Parts: sequence; structure tokens; C-alpha cells
Amino acid sequence: MKRPERRLRRFTRAELAVHHATAALMIICLVTAACLYVPEIAAAVGRRGPIKTLHVVAGLALPLPVLLGWASRAFREDVRLLNRFGRRDRDWLRGRPAAPGKFNAGQKLNAAFVAGAILVMFGTGVMLTWPGPWPDRLRTGATFVHDWLTIAILVMFLGHLWFAMRDRGALAGITTGTVDARWAARHHPAWDAVRKH
Repeated sequence: MKRPERRLRRFTRAELAVHHATAALMIICLVTAACLYVPEIAAAVGRRGPIKTLHVVAGLALPLPVLLGWASRAFREDVRLLNRFGRRDRDWLRGRPAAPGKFNAGQKLNAAFVAGAILVMFGTGVMLTWPGPWPDRLRTGATFVHDWLTIAILVMFLGHLWFAMRDRGALAGITTGTVDARWAARHHPAWDAVRKH
């Protein structure tokens, strides 16, 4: 008889809400960006005005899930863990045996990239949406950074999705908030929840 799997709480509802809202807004920004700047898609979709408005509103809203997430103690603790990079993380990146905690080095780097990208895209987006107070050289730079960072975000987003789809345990964690205890022990052995279980 198969033993029932033990589940560990990996993310609270607040943490899941931050992740899902950020992902939804990021997808809206990427799709509307494609509708605005890829000529074939722009011609097929049309309606540039509403698409641009949706892009701007989603972009301005992008920092909100994270800001609201600060109300959650669990979210603040995850931010603290994501902000710590130690020997285990360097070993993990080098492919050496490592025992990651709740987050591995790849997840930490992805979180840092996303946080930085949101801030940069917000700032450059404000300059592009309301160009009046900004000199030409800043607006030109903002356009360059906004466009190229969009491509980097798309690559990172697709990579993030690819890794999630390959790892059913991680995917379950970010969709339901819980993970199988055996998966957690195998992939995140230094995570406090695993050691206490």
C-alpha cells in the first residue's frame, strides 16, 4: 500500500498572490509590447490606443503586488532569504553538490533580476509616457533601455517557465502553495521546514 505523501507549506496565500499578480501584469506588459512594436502583430491587432493604455496601466501597476506583499510576514521573510547569497549558492551555480535552503541560487538570481527589471522598466516607462520634463538624451536612453530590457525579460520569463514546467514539485509549490516533503528534502534539504519535519 502506498504511503500518503506528506505536504509542506512552501508559500502562503499572500506569497502566491504576489507571484501570480506580478506574473499576470508582466504577461500583459509583454503581450501589449508585442502588439505595439512588432509590425506584423500591430497590423493584425490594430487598436493601438487601447493597447497602449493597457500597457501603461499594467506597467504602472507592476510594483504594486510586491509593495502590498510587504504586509505579509512570510513574504518579508522570503525577501530576506532571497537576499542572502552564500557558499551553498556559489556551489550550486558551479554544479557542485550543494544543499539549498528554501531557495536555490537560480531562484535568488531570478528574483533579483525581476525586482531590478521592474524598477528600471517603471522608471523608463514613466519617462516614455510623460516625456515633457525629461531632456532628449534621457528619453533616448530610456527608449534604448526599455526596449532591450524587454527582450531580456522575455528570455528570463521563458526560461523561468521552462524550468517550472520541468519540475512538477516546484510547479505544485507555486500553484497550490504546498510541496511533497520528499521533493523538498531532495531539492531544498537546508530549508528550515524540511529540517523540522
